[in-house]
Amino acid sequence: MENFVLESPTKIIFGRDTLPLLGRETIALGRKVLLVYGRQSLKRNNLHQQICGYLRDSGLEIIEHGGVTSNPLLSHVRQGVELAKKHEVEVIIAAGGGSVIDSAKAIAAGAVVKHDVWKFFSAKKGITAPLPVGCVLTLAASGSEMNGGMVLTNDEKRLKLGAGNKKICPRFSILDPTLTFSVPADYTAYGAVDAVAHILEAYFNASGRNTAIQDRFMEGLIINIMEACEATLASPDNYETRANLMWGATLALNGWARAGLGITGFPMHLIEHTMSALFNTPHGAGLAVVIPAWMEWRLEQKPEKFAQFAARIFNITEGGVTERARQGLQHLRAWISRAGCPLTLKELGINESAIPELAANAQPQAKIWRLPEYDIDTICDILRLSR
Repeated sequence: MENFVLESPTKIIFGRDTLPLLGRETIALGRKVLLVYGRQSLKRNNLHQQICGYLRDSGLEIIEHGGVTSNPLLSHVRQGVELAKKHEVEVIIAAGGGSVIDSAKAIAAGAVVKHDVWKFFSAKKGITAPLPVGCVLTLAASGSEMNGGMVLTNDEKRLKLGAGNKKICPRFSILDPTLTFSVPADYTAYGAVDAVAHILEAYFNASGRNTAIQDRFMEGLIINIMEACEATLASPDNYETRANLMWGATLALNGWARAGLGITGFPMHLIEHTMSALFNTPHGAGLAVVIPAWMEWRLEQKPEKFAQFAARIFNITEGGVTERARQGLQHLRAWISRAGCPLTLKELGINESAIPELAANAQPQAKIWRLPEYDIDTICDILRLSR
């Protein structure tokens, strides 16, 4: 196990009927609020009215900034930054899933600086003193509710990049599983795939050795997320399965799984970001295609860890190392398919002829993330396994 520092500054408020605590938690951070949310679902489910009511009951002034899309856009974040500056906002509240939370984080970082917010994502500027962020989570997926990461698409350059800093970790996040009951089946599954992908990135790409504790922790999370996803799809209003899925997705990317693993890469996310940037693919749907393709490409180089994955996740113990690894991949593909997710570029509506463009589009992020081995040829090879 490698040396590590683990810091979790986010206060998690988990469970049924926790939304009324929103006003109390927010007023401790400031009195003038920018409320960031998506396009329709919040108002359609009457959640917007409840959130505004709890904030106003605590004497808070609200400036609204709705319209976040599923792949959040730089142009919309820039508008939010201008709103926050104009109204001298003191705290940002995100009500939604990862896209909304990432937008809120970007606005919080951009509202206190004179330069353009994109410079955080292009690694030209560092985050120093962002406005505080609070969250009301409505989708189990990204883990953004308890980490310092954010992803944004530059809609002018058609480039999706990630940035991060512990200073933009939410100060608090309200996680009420009942708020996810209305999430449709496809996005429930996409969220579960996203959470599993976060774990697999660390599981297969860690630089450290002797990671037995973390391996078991990650394996347990994967099993529970997969089981909770299937159970939720079968019974969407089941509180316990929604709760397990929500907390599992949070734990997948809050730093705990990576403790002691050393340097870990995000190659699967690197590749998927190009799909979102160029084709507006839902993030989880893109990952459902990329994960098995990347695993098929990678397992030939490191079959032992893939065989361990197969044994511990799917109880596959017979055959040689590579054979077991391949059986594990087949079982994972089957789970993705059962969840109703795509497995090929064709199912995403992406033609094979677009593969070189996708690979080239990934290169700026590969440079920032220091993944030089994922050059154009390598990414093309991986994507051709998902045709």
